[in-house]
Amino acid sequence: MKNKKTFYVTTPIYYPTAKPHLGTAYTTIAADILARWHKLLGEDVFFLTGTDEHGQKLDEAAKKVGKNPKEYVDELVKEFKNVWKELNINFDEFIRTTDKKHEEIVKKLIKKIYDNGDLYEEDYEGLYCVPCESYWTEKDLFNGKCPSCGRGVQSIKEKAYFFRLSKYQKKLIELYNNNSDFVLPKSKKNEMINRIEEGLKDVSFTRSKFKWGVEFPMNKDYVLWVWADALTNYISALEWPDGKNFKKFWPANIHLIGKDILWFHSVIWPAMLMSAGINMPKTIFAHGWWTVDGEKMSKSKNNVIDPLELIRKYGVDSFRYFLFRASTFGEDGDFSEKVLIERHNSELANKFGNLISRVSTLAEKYGLEKTENKLLHKLNLKQINLYINNYELDKVLNEIFSFIDACNEYVQEKKPWETHDKKILYQLVDSIKAISILLWPFIPSTCEKISEQFGFKINYSEIEKPLKIKDIRKGEILFKKIE
Repeated sequence: MKNKKTFYVTTPIYYPTAKPHLGTAYTTIAADILARWHKLLGEDVFFLTGTDEHGQKLDEAAKKVGKNPKEYVDELVKEFKNVWKELNINFDEFIRTTDKKHEEIVKKLIKKIYDNGDLYEEDYEGLYCVPCESYWTEKDLFNGKCPSCGRGVQSIKEKAYFFRLSKYQKKLIELYNNNSDFVLPKSKKNEMINRIEEGLKDVSFTRSKFKWGVEFPMNKDYVLWVWADALTNYISALEWPDGKNFKKFWPANIHLIGKDILWFHSVIWPAMLMSAGINMPKTIFAHGWWTVDGEKMSKSKNNVIDPLELIRKYGVDSFRYFLFRASTFGEDGDFSEKVLIERHNSELANKFGNLISRVSTLAEKYGLEKTENKLLHKLNLKQINLYINNYELDKVLNEIFSFIDACNEYVQEKKPWETHDKKILYQLVDSIKAISILLWPFIPSTCEKISEQFGFKINYSEIEKPLKIKDIRKGEILFKKIE
C-alpha cells in the first residue's frame, strides 16, 4: 500500500464576490473528472478546491453592503459549496484562506522566503488593478485599462516588501526547458517563456493601505499581497512542511486554472517554491474561456450562465457532458443552449440511452449466456488512456462514443429481438458495463444507476473481467428527450 500511486489535482481558489458561474463550474468539473478517473484506476487521490477570501476587492465589496469581510464571505462560501454539491463534485478538501491553519502556513512560507534573502523593503509607485489584485506598468495597459479584465487601474504609492522575482528568471527558463509538460497547452508555455525572456521585475508582496489580509510576519504594519497568500493554499491544504499529506501528495500532478491567471501560477508560484526549496508541481494546465452564442459573458449583456439554472432544466449529467464534448479542453469554448439540447437528444438519449433501454428490455425477456465478448475488441482502451494522460477530455468522449456507435450497429446487425441469442445479449451487456465505467467520471449519477441495474462495480479493473450474470430488469429512461 505504501507504493500505491497518488494523484493530486487542484482548482484555483475562487474569489467569492459573486456566485459560481459557467467558467468556475467548468474548471471544477474538469478537476472532478480527473479525480474520479484516477480513483477508477485505484489510485490515492486528493482533490482540492476552495475560496480566496482576502484582498482589497473583497474588503470594498463587503463595505458596500455594510458587512465585515468575514461575514460577507461566509455567506458566499455556502453558495459555492451548494453549487459544487448540485454539480456532483466530490472534492477531498475545501480550503478557505481565512482558515487559521492556512494563515499560519502562509506566514511560515513567507518567513522562509525572507530568511533566504528574497524579500526587501522599498517604496512602490505604480498601477494596481483592484478586481484582479494585480500590478501593472504603463506599457502593460491596453487602451489605458487592465490588460486582464479591461477595467480601470489605480495609481498607488506606498512602502512595500518586494519579492526578488528577477533573481529567478534564468531558473524559470531552465524549468520550462527541462519539463515539457510544466505548462499546458504548449501554446501557453511558449507565451510564458516569451514573457519571462522579456525580463522579470521584482514584485510587491505586501500592502499597507488596508488590513483585510494575512499579516506580514516580519512587520505588522503590512498585510500580504493576496496572490502571495492565495497561491500557498496548494501546500497549506497538505500541511506543509511536515504533514503526512504533503509527504504523500506533493508535488501536485496538475494545477487546473483559467488562462487569465497563468502568469501568477507559472511564474510567481514556481519562483516562490524555488526560494523556499520546495519541489515544483508537475503540470499547470490553463484552459480557455467560454463565450455564449459567440459573445463574451457579461452582466450588461445579461448572458452570464448560471449552472444551477441549467442543471434544473436539463439535468446535471447532460450539463457536465456538454461542457467536455462541445469544446477542445485547453481552448476557448462557445456555450449554446441549442447545441446542449441537440447533443442531449442525439448522443445521450438516442445513442447511449436507447442502447441501454433496448438491451435491458431484451435481456429481461430472454436472459444472458456467458461467452467471450468479441465486441469489446472494438473499444480502444489504450487510446482512451493516452488521451486522459494528455488531458484531451473531449477526445476521450469521442472515443467512447465511437464504441457506443459500434454497439448500436451490432444490435442492428445481429437482431437479438428476432434471434433471442443470449450470447449476443451477454456481449452487449458486458460492453455497456465497460462504457459506463469509462463514462462515470463525466456523468457519474447516470453510470451509477446503470451499474446497479446491470450488477457490476464501477472500477477500471472490472472492464476486462467477465460480467457476472444476474437477472436484468428494464430501468427508468435515463435521458428523456428535450423538445
